[in-house]
Amino acid sequence: MGTYADANVFQTPEWVSFLAETQKAEPVLAVLKEGNETLGYFTGLIIRKFGMKILGSPFRGWSTPYMGFNLRPSVPRWIAAEAMKDFAFRKLGCIHFEVVDLQMNKEEIGGLTLEHEMRPTLEVDLTQSEDVLFGNMTKTCRWTVRKAEKNGVTIEEAKDATLADDYAAQLGDVFAKQGMVPFYGVERVRALIKHVYPTGTLLMLRARNAEGQCIATGLYPALNRTAFYWGGASWREHQKLYPNELLQWHAMRYWKQRGMKVYNMVGTIEFKQKFGGIETTTAMVCKSRYRVISRLRSLVPRMAKAAVRMAWKVRTLGRKDPKTSP
Repeated sequence: MGTYADANVFQTPEWVSFLAETQKAEPVLAVLKEGNETLGYFTGLIIRKFGMKILGSPFRGWSTPYMGFNLRPSVPRWIAAEAMKDFAFRKLGCIHFEVVDLQMNKEEIGGLTLEHEMRPTLEVDLTQSEDVLFGNMTKTCRWTVRKAEKNGVTIEEAKDATLADDYAAQLGDVFAKQGMVPFYGVERVRALIKHVYPTGTLLMLRARNAEGQCIATGLYPALNRTAFYWGGASWREHQKLYPNELLQWHAMRYWKQRGMKVYNMVGTIEFKQKFGGIETTTAMVCKSRYRVISRLRSLVPRMAKAAVRMAWKVRTLGRKDPKTSP
């Protein structure tokens, strides 16, 4: 699988082990064949809900944006996706499966009969010179990067799992600003570092202020030709120093210097729109054995968001002093 040109970091054994641990999931590696000829591979994991098996590659909430297939260039991805139906339902006994394949764009789903939705992201072309990359950022973004440096913000590469504690604490502060709590905690970040960092495919960064305090953190996995923005967090009181913009700029240059061709921002929120990326879309393909499962699945994102907000309200009501910071 690693020899395929379309392989990415989320399909590696180490990343799958991270998901197996944090999602209590069973890894699945399938071979796509035509006769005796191997056409490619599929990577995913099975989780169980109410005793029923569900195949994800990946699912929302796994802190993993893409998985899917590794295929020969001549194999249409929609054919591989269609083949998953019988494999998931008959061979694995699943009641639902879904796949988000980084290479499955609008052109790749032309013959698809399965349900699908297009998910947007922003990609920065790292083959450009650093001067061009910097110039492609918005004027405001360039100013904040320079301002961060003038403010004495410095970036360092983290080398151990203690980054997880800084990141989780800062992430909690980020969510608190929106009246929510994170949907994962420090244990997931520790698991990610434990499984993936030793492979050299995970960049971990800290931003420090002039006094040496860690004010922001970021994690950026990469493999083959593509680097990804996995997550970033910072203390609200120090955001006026603009550490988050400087972290992004450092990560882009770091992975460019190590041969990455694309920096995928994994989403299109406003913060990510100022770094010079071009919007692209990737298909999420899914199929349920029963119609009611499909309907329930469509409600999950809204239910999850509501649950996060409810958790915040419960946490707030439980405080003795409502003025105390979270």
